Amino acid sequence: MNQDPLHAGREFRDALPTGTVRGRGAGLNPGNRFEDVRLHVLGETLDERAAESPGGVQVRTKTLDDSTRSIINAVDSPDLSFKWTVNPYRGCEHGCIYCYARPGHEYLGLSSGLDFETTIIAKHEAPTLLRKELSAKKWRGESIVMSGVTDCYQPLERELRITRRCLEVCLEFRQSVSIITKNALVLRDIDLISRLHEHRLVAVALSITTLDAGLARVMEPRASVPKERLRALRELSAVGVPTTVMTAPIIPAINDHEIPAILAAAAEAGARSAGYVLLRLPYQIKALYEDWLRRHFPDRAEKALSLLRSTRGGELYDATAFTRMKGTGPYAAQIRSTFTTFAKRHRFNQHRTGLNTAAFRRPGEQTLFD
Repeated sequence: MNQDPLHAGREFRDALPTGTVRGRGAGLNPGNRFEDVRLHVLGETLDERAAESPGGVQVRTKTLDDSTRSIINAVDSPDLSFKWTVNPYRGCEHGCIYCYARPGHEYLGLSSGLDFETTIIAKHEAPTLLRKELSAKKWRGESIVMSGVTDCYQPLERELRITRRCLEVCLEFRQSVSIITKNALVLRDIDLISRLHEHRLVAVALSITTLDAGLARVMEPRASVPKERLRALRELSAVGVPTTVMTAPIIPAINDHEIPAILAAAAEAGARSAGYVLLRLPYQIKALYEDWLRRHFPDRAEKALSLLRSTRGGELYDATAFTRMKGTGPYAAQIRSTFTTFAKRHRFNQHRTGLNTAAFRRPGEQTLFD
């Protein structure tokens, strides 16, 4: 059996015809790379489903409980600047086709495709676990990133409020935390974020991949529209919270030309820092991306794939540390130069200050900041 993820994506699909799943990023469920037995769906079945639902079918989100007994995760990637993360969810309803976290669902016996965005594992006990781990004497109050994998403000958070309850624990312990999201739902918690900021304990990054609402809907179907993410930057910046714009990922021939405009809009909204990441396609994400690309951008699919390969030594992905985020070669250098030029023009990254880890305290303890 061919295990190549590109072939797996074409051969082993969910019983849904490509392109008929409404409001979702992935149009297929590639086979799990850890499983030898996979489901083949006959072409006749796909044709029947398409005929039954010419306008597309709706796949509802299913939420499962996570039984994990720990919540603060150590980060061992040498090219990342943070050491600890908290992830309230596994999987993400935003449905971003390019999400590098998709392969994580395969450890749960699920697919990195539709399963990733329709079967969400919620860590309801995260706030309790966080309080327990922050209380442990071995914890030294180092900064935490929320989230390192999936978005802590994905749509389910509106109802479940796991992230908000984790922030309440952070405030109780004066635990510093950096938040990264692409959902304006973060503004719901501006009361907690403002109180954390009183002790320099919080920073917020908004991921903005495009200013085109139509393109955003195709790339990130259930994330906030670009103008709402800019509003979040503006309102957070207005109360003094350090904000960052992440132009991530940069997708060749799709949104690469928007770097100057995104940085200008973010600067106008008050962002102080900026960063970028080149498109990453580990494991079966290659199948999802190629299917998505050919479905939505058939006129430039080959060019987009060729440009990406030019940054990855001829492949669609290279996981080598320190180059996986930015790529190599002339095209990658062009992206880097464009970003650097316009980031400098808008005075990003000139006054970075770290969060205040010295304010950490366990309830009942005294610190210099009391």
